[in-house]
Amino acid sequence: MIDRLHSSTSISRRTALALPLGLAGLSAAPRQAAAEPEPVRGGTMVMIVNPEPSTLAHYAVSAGNIPMIATQVYEGLLTYDWDQKPQPNLAKSWEVSPDGKTITFKLQTGVTFHNGAPFTSADVQYSFMEVLKKVHPTAPVVLAELIAVDTPDAETAVFRLANPAPYMMKAMAARDLPIVCKSVFEGTDPLSNPTANKPIGTGPFKFVSWERGQSLRLDRNEKYWKPGLPYLNRIVARFIPDAGTRSAAMETGEAHFAGYSAVNYADVARMKQNPILDTTTKGYEMTPALSVLELNSHHPHLDKKEVRQAIAYAIDRTFIRDNVMFGYGEPATGPLSRKFVGLYTDQVRRYDVPNRLEIANKLLDDSGLPRGADGSRFELHLEVNSFGEQWLRQAEYLKQALAQIGITVILRSEDTATWLRRAYTDYDYDISEPFLSQGIDPVVGLNRQYLSSQIRKGVTFVNNSFYANPKIDRLLGEGRTEIDPAKRTEIYHKVQQILTEDSPLIWLVDVQYVSIFNRKLHNHTTGPLGTYQAFETAWLEK
Repeated sequence: MIDRLHSSTSISRRTALALPLGLAGLSAAPRQAAAEPEPVRGGTMVMIVNPEPSTLAHYAVSAGNIPMIATQVYEGLLTYDWDQKPQPNLAKSWEVSPDGKTITFKLQTGVTFHNGAPFTSADVQYSFMEVLKKVHPTAPVVLAELIAVDTPDAETAVFRLANPAPYMMKAMAARDLPIVCKSVFEGTDPLSNPTANKPIGTGPFKFVSWERGQSLRLDRNEKYWKPGLPYLNRIVARFIPDAGTRSAAMETGEAHFAGYSAVNYADVARMKQNPILDTTTKGYEMTPALSVLELNSHHPHLDKKEVRQAIAYAIDRTFIRDNVMFGYGEPATGPLSRKFVGLYTDQVRRYDVPNRLEIANKLLDDSGLPRGADGSRFELHLEVNSFGEQWLRQAEYLKQALAQIGITVILRSEDTATWLRRAYTDYDYDISEPFLSQGIDPVVGLNRQYLSSQIRKGVTFVNNSFYANPKIDRLLGEGRTEIDPAKRTEIYHKVQQILTEDSPLIWLVDVQYVSIFNRKLHNHTTGPLGTYQAFETAWLEK
């Protein structure tokens, strides 16, 4: 696969633009040698977001279709260079104490929210202690060690930790921990605050309007604190349910950008032949994800480890990678992405063995689940992921795969809000097929999915399989606070080995996302968070 992003996009531009702001530490992809076109101000960038978000309350909901919009409006204390090292954003500098328990952030001055309120340390304190720690889905994991935020003055925020949490410094971008305006939220329930779907932040673009089922409009923040930015006048997010229409919008030039595989994998090869388009797999370095099957262990058969293992054996992950993802990604071997080099291991129970169907059938026979006269052992409902047609194709394959071992699968497709409510609030599901972000550290991806404390009714993308293993609870707790790299590696290798044996979930594919973009659009992918960071330096050729 040839990544042609550098041929038409100046990723390194962000570095040069940052220098006047004191961000000279930013690094990026290598600078182009000659005649790089100068940015042009103005224009409306149209991006495809699929599916349409149910809310923009980014501080309370972690669905992956929200941050590509929300991070244009909200900002975080930090951003990250291509080496995933923290760089200044709303915080212009920081200092970590020798014991790792105190982080002192010095904040930018002269920053205002879109409603005109000045940005101060009080907003940082309120965002973390009163909003994020209380309602953000990953806060019990990412912010578990945060016990207080002190504000000695308006330009200083001091984070007090119970124990060192070095992973927290990789979660300070708007994607994970957005800063909200205290005066807007104080005295209200964050979950029902009227700005949930009319967000107010400090970012380069301001919320203007949202026409449900059609599009959402963001306009240039004329008072943005980074001089001269953004270049674009406007960003329009279009919501197009039909995959063919999404592809057509890109091919005709009606839309300029589609990230997170909003364009069907099946259409990517054709897109590469279109002279106005290009593709990239860059910009996803800090967003590793796994395609998985969640199993509701409250189901009378799925509470048996042997049944879950049989399901895992029945599935050909290479087939999914080749025929559903069209070669993008790798067959998953367990609960951790390969992108966590060193911490990942494939020395686990392997379900991709040659005689996997024979093993699966025997496990079900030995579990007292014989085939009936019609060849079926029992029936399961599968909740189809609503984020694109590739997930329906995957579900159709899974139905065929499980039929081989006598499990009848009934597919159920619903809108995103109904799917998430069924899987995480009502628990009215047997199998669900999300793709789960692994976050910036195993502390995020593993802890929220497998800690027994993360069985949190009504919270999306946490432990809805009701998995509870005291040994896993202990090991994940140790992994969160262990700072010795060798010991941490040993801990996470053990965790992967135990989880693949217990198989509370079925891990399918180590996902590789693809972005499609119009060649007239420059500087759209400027760091490892890709579409999950602001298009502040993006610009369109006239």
